[in-house]
Amino acid sequence: MPAPHAIPAVSVTYAKDGTSTKPNTLGMRPMQERAYQKRGEQYLLIKSPPASGKSRALMFIALDKLENQGLKQAIIVVPEKSIGSSFENEPLSKFGFWADWQVQPQWNLCNAPGADGGKVESVKQFLDSGDKVLVCTHATFRFAVDRFGVEVLDDRLIAVDEFHHVSSNPDNKLGDHVRQLMERDKAHIVAMTGSYFRGDAEAVLHPDDESRFETVTYTYYEQLNGYQYLKQLDIGYYFYSGSYSDEIMQVLNPKEKTILHIPNVNSRESTKDKLREVEHILEELGDWQGTDPQTGFQLVKTADGSILRIADLVDDDPNKRDRVTAALKDPAHKNNRDHVDIIIALGMAKEGFDWIWCEHALTVGYRSSLTEIIQIIGRATRDAPGKTRARFTNLIAEPDASEEAVTEAVNDTLKAIAASLLMEQVLAPRFEFKPKSSSSEPTEGFDYGEGGYDPTRCNVGFNPETGQMQIEIKGLAEPKSPEAQRICREDLTELVTAFVQDKPTIEQGLFNSEVVPEELTQVRMGKIIQEKFPNLDPVDQEAVRQHAIAAINFVQSAKQVIVDSPQPVPPEVGGSSDRGAETKPIDFGDGEPSPNTALIDGVRQFALSVTELDMDLIDRINPFGEAYAILSKTMSEERLRQVAEIIAAKRVSLSIEEARDLAKRAFRFKQEKGRLPSLTAIDPWEKRMAEGVAFLQRKAQEERDA
Repeated sequence: MPAPHAIPAVSVTYAKDGTSTKPNTLGMRPMQERAYQKRGEQYLLIKSPPASGKSRALMFIALDKLENQGLKQAIIVVPEKSIGSSFENEPLSKFGFWADWQVQPQWNLCNAPGADGGKVESVKQFLDSGDKVLVCTHATFRFAVDRFGVEVLDDRLIAVDEFHHVSSNPDNKLGDHVRQLMERDKAHIVAMTGSYFRGDAEAVLHPDDESRFETVTYTYYEQLNGYQYLKQLDIGYYFYSGSYSDEIMQVLNPKEKTILHIPNVNSRESTKDKLREVEHILEELGDWQGTDPQTGFQLVKTADGSILRIADLVDDDPNKRDRVTAALKDPAHKNNRDHVDIIIALGMAKEGFDWIWCEHALTVGYRSSLTEIIQIIGRATRDAPGKTRARFTNLIAEPDASEEAVTEAVNDTLKAIAASLLMEQVLAPRFEFKPKSSSSEPTEGFDYGEGGYDPTRCNVGFNPETGQMQIEIKGLAEPKSPEAQRICREDLTELVTAFVQDKPTIEQGLFNSEVVPEELTQVRMGKIIQEKFPNLDPVDQEAVRQHAIAAINFVQSAKQVIVDSPQPVPPEVGGSSDRGAETKPIDFGDGEPSPNTALIDGVRQFALSVTELDMDLIDRINPFGEAYAILSKTMSEERLRQVAEIIAAKRVSLSIEEARDLAKRAFRFKQEKGRLPSLTAIDPWEKRMAEGVAFLQRKAQEERDA
């Protein structure tokens, strides 16, 4: 049986310096301390990866608001009941804090029997009581606000965990209640999330509302770089043919602690019999030895004679699953590595699920959103003794001969590539872009590499303490308003997410060999910025666009340097000329003895390899060029041709809106060059702008002639 075909994706090596898990005198880890410093803010947004300690950070903040800021009560709102256990009693004073976190048993409604709608009266009883903390689900909270109104929440803290469930869409009830609370302006809100973006590409908050939040950002880079044990994170995508359960052992290593998510029953990867799929996986692993009477775990004897303890969360028989779930949540076994070996799940064991020993998150079938992928990856990124490597694997079905199946497979492939591009961005150090001028100076705390800061050229600095990369770029527009500055400082990853989730953008970037990169970097990203931030003036919109494109293209260009050559090489610009380059698994770290420097070195080499590092050059790089190179090593030439034909069939002629965007760019071109773009220009971007102007002129003439 042939092994599944791999898309090599991301392999990141970290310093393992222990800083992110080291507590201060109050018992706070660095992320928690950073959030606690902002505890006086009425509206606080904490963006921090899974396992960074958001739950405990909220405990510190809530206790201060209740004791020192005059708030009456705190209501903790979580998306599902299982996450409620993250907010149970904690003896914080044991580690140096001035109070303990205590939730009376009757007020953790995640543990109460019955449906969410039936718990609404309990919320009212809590509000009328003298107790301080309530924990409930998003659904219970929504029902309670619908019944009692937001007025009953005055002078209280509302903490919303997994805040990406909120949406600016008016139909999103939780988002609507958050807006009502902010309009009344008498409650405090702490919003927490490990992925501040949504699978449907909707904005989490309206920009006007988001601007009222003080943001605390703790990056994946800071989190993983500061772990004590975990050093390497690998992310890969694999395509298989036939039934996944026949090939599962090609990617499932029984010796690794694994969470295996089988496909949704409605997906093409599913056999439509989820229970039989689990049975088949158990058979592939070894000989079934029965069920543990205490935990409900399945016991399987492997070929080497060892016994695997497997938790089946797919069988939804309440008697079986409740016992397994209770065994997984048993605090007595939280630090017992041998308690369970493999967890098989379908809709469970995702966000908020805490199993520190997980080394491999293996997911069959593409999931509904990038948010879900980030959450699943987060199950494997906990730090634990002896756990030096973790990985995420997505197993995806290859297409069969029918065009319908091919089209569906193409969509899954595009989503997998989008997730890979996003994770490269999420896992990279944080970018700070600065315009280069004659007065530019080095910034204290940044290492500018061998030879130090050079005032005659664009410099790349790195601050190992904060995980920030500072990059000087000629011609870079500076954001003027505080809101634009905040977006460039805090939201570049969210903009990259919107960009790679935009299907027409990624389709054209990957499979249209004639695409002009500026159509993607200027027009498509420009449109996304205009839609997401309509209240910014055009100058700030352009500044934000430039910063977002710089962020994605610096990671891609650094990756090209790392992958294609150990020596600095001039980047290919102006189209798709880098396609077909020799491609290996991406490695942002070069291992011992100097871990996690490859991306930094790659960015520096890219900056040094060009005569002038300017914004025009960055706009001329196709952000999807390297992704195509990886894909071309994975898919056959025939399959690539099929895909390109499917994309070409959906290609449409220039629209009025696109022509107007091109005309705006043409006007800027005239301001800079003193002439309009030419239809006969050699430069493809100048020619494309001229085509936009000509298109509008023809439309105007047709209307006059009508």
